[in-house]
Amino acid sequence: MKRATPHAIVLSMPRMNYYEILGVSREASDEDIKKAYRKLVFDHHPDRNPHVKDADERIKEINAAYEIVGDPEKRRSYDRLSWGDEPRAETVDPGVILDDMERKLFDEGRKELFALLMKDVKRVKAELTLVRAQVVAEQGYDSFLEHVVAARASAIMSDFVTEEMDGRKQRLVEVAMEMMVSRGVTKRSDEGGIRAVRNRLETAFRDGRAHGIASALELFYERR
Repeated sequence: MKRATPHAIVLSMPRMNYYEILGVSREASDEDIKKAYRKLVFDHHPDRNPHVKDADERIKEINAAYEIVGDPEKRRSYDRLSWGDEPRAETVDPGVILDDMERKLFDEGRKELFALLMKDVKRVKAELTLVRAQVVAEQGYDSFLEHVVAARASAIMSDFVTEEMDGRKQRLVEVAMEMMVSRGVTKRSDEGGIRAVRNRLETAFRDGRAHGIASALELFYERR
C-alpha cells in the first residue's frame, strides 16, 4: 500500500543546524551544551551589545537552538527528524519543507504501529477474519479491499496506542513545529498558521499509524 501525497519530494528538507548555532558537535554532552549556551548568552546579550543591530535576532536564534538541543527528549527527536544528508544551498519552497516533514512523521507513526502488530500475530489474524467477512459482504468475494482495511485500522488504533506512545508523538510534533517555524513555513505570531501546520503534522502521524496497522494486515493476508 502506498500513501498518496500531493507533491513529490525531490529535495531533502534543509535544516537549521542547532548544534552549529551553539558551537558544539552532535556528540557534545548535555553539560557541554549548557556551558556553550550560557557563554553565548553572556557574549551576545543585547544589553552587552547595544550597538549591534542584530543582537536581538542573534539571542533569539541561540535561545531557539538551546530550547531544542538543551532538552534531552527534544534533542533525540530533533536528531531523529532532521539529521540526514547535508542541506542544499538553494531555497526550497515552504510547501515542500512541510510535505517532507509530514512524510517523516507519517513514517514514524507507520513504523511504530507496524512493529507493535508484528508482536501480536494472533490479533492480526483475528482482525483479518473480520476484514475478510466485511469485504465478502460488500462485494461478494474475498480480496484485500484497501478502504475496508484502512477503516478497520483507524477503528482499532486506540487499542494499541498507549499514553507513553502519545507522549512520544507529542514530543516529535513539538520539535517538528519548532523546525517549521525556523524554516519560515509559518510565523510564531500567526496563530491560525500554527494551528493549521500542527494539525497537518498530527494528521500525518496518525495516518502513518493507521498505515502501519494496514501494512501488518496486508503482510499476513492470504486470499481464500
